[in-house]
Amino acid sequence: MGKKAIDILKLDVPKLIDMLNAALSEEWLAYYQYWIGARLMEGPMRSEIEPELLLHATQELNHAVLVVDRIIQLGGTPVLNPKDWFKLGRCKYDAPADPYIEVILEQNLNGERCAIQRYKELADFTSGKDHTTHQMATTILNEELEHENDIEDWITDINRMKEEFKKIRM
Repeated sequence: MGKKAIDILKLDVPKLIDMLNAALSEEWLAYYQYWIGARLMEGPMRSEIEPELLLHATQELNHAVLVVDRIIQLGGTPVLNPKDWFKLGRCKYDAPADPYIEVILEQNLNGERCAIQRYKELADFTSGKDHTTHQMATTILNEELEHENDIEDWITDINRMKEEFKKIRM
C-alpha cells in the first residue's frame, strides 16, 4: 500500500495489523480444526456433513489468504511462526479427541462464534476509516455467519433424528 493510502486511513495502523494477525492465526487454527475434524468424525449424518466441513475448511483457508494479503498491503508482517497462532488468537483450537459428530460440530460452532466476534470487531474498527479492510471483514463475517447457521442446522437435524429414533424404540 502506498504512503498516501496509509496516510488517509483514519485509524491506528499498527493496532489494525495486530488485529489482523490475530485473525490470521485464528483462521489457520479454524482451517485445521475443520479439516482434521471432518476426517475423524464418526456418527449420524457423517457422509452428508463431512464434505460441507471440508468446504468450510477451504473457506477458512481463503479467509487467511485475504487477511495475509491485507496485512502486507498495510506494510505489516504476517505472523510467521505457527507457534504464535495460539498466543495471538483468542479463538480456541479444540483437538478432536472425541470424534463423535456432535462433539466435532460443537467445537466448530464455538470457533465460528469466536470468529464472528473477531470480524465484527474488525468491521467496527475500520468502518468509515479503512474501506478496504472493512469490506474484507464484512465479507468474511458474512461467511462466518453462514457457517454458524449451517452447524446449528446440522445439530438441530441430529437432535431431531435422535428424538424420532426414541419414539420408534418406545
